[in-house]
Amino acid sequence: MELRQLEIFRALAEELHFTRAAARVHCVQSNVTTQIRALEQELGTPLFDRLAKRVVLTDAGKRFLPYTDRILSALAEARAAVSESTMPAGPLRIGAPESVVTYRLPGVLSRFRKLYPRVELMFRPYADDGLLASIESGKLDAVVWMKDKIDDERLRFVRLRTEHVLFIADPKHPLVKKRAVLPEDLTGQTLLLTEGGCGYRKKLDQVMSLMAIRAGNITEFSSVDAIKECVRLGMGLGLLPEIVVEKELAGKQLAVLRWAGPEMDIATHVVWHRDKWLTPALRAFISVLQEMLGKPNSSLQRALHLR
Repeated sequence: MELRQLEIFRALAEELHFTRAAARVHCVQSNVTTQIRALEQELGTPLFDRLAKRVVLTDAGKRFLPYTDRILSALAEARAAVSESTMPAGPLRIGAPESVVTYRLPGVLSRFRKLYPRVELMFRPYADDGLLASIESGKLDAVVWMKDKIDDERLRFVRLRTEHVLFIADPKHPLVKKRAVLPEDLTGQTLLLTEGGCGYRKKLDQVMSLMAIRAGNITEFSSVDAIKECVRLGMGLGLLPEIVVEKELAGKQLAVLRWAGPEMDIATHVVWHRDKWLTPALRAFISVLQEMLGKPNSSLQRALHLR
């Protein structure tokens, strides 16, 4: 089994397209096909199903992928560890929700690239359900996680900030005029929400479950911008971080409900595995995140030195 085969396997497993995988690993498509077949022969099992024009991981391929991630991640760390240069460089894979990537990270990315041009930053979306597996396998080097409390002993973290989360509506919605909107006022309402794994969505689900509140309809979106647009069109109520709707609120395209129920605000942390070697690139990224999104916090240096 060759390292090149593992690199090609991971590229194809993530792209699920031979042409894109070939471009990613800088080779011709026929070489991708040849290397994958050789790897499958060595392992004695198919790793991909070729279904018409589609490429799909087999069950064996899905089981093999986390080990490939760990091997390639460990090799990258080993190379960085023995490098004579301490200047941050190389790939850095960061997981972050859409709202953070779109509305918080552009400024961070701009500053980071000016300071550390040799680091190749890659932002990847994630689902909370598979987050720990992605961190443990090395698929993600660190994650910006919207979660009030990080209580898993396998993780190290730095708290960055608290995001204010608001109920929003079309300015003509009847609840906009209400002086205090209570959880029971959501009964029968159409709610336009992020998917179930989102931290502040979980808070709302817990409140509604504990108080036995039944919405008229709940529509889930993977895009916060889609939620904004549907709320603006009067299709229902939304729940989003303030940073996402600042412009629309200022332009009076959306209105904030005077929520008097349990707080929906949520903390944001940068999280990494406790056993991960903090490369110069990752250490630099955490520091820039703290500088631009966080508040002065002595826990930063302690967290960076914990192993």
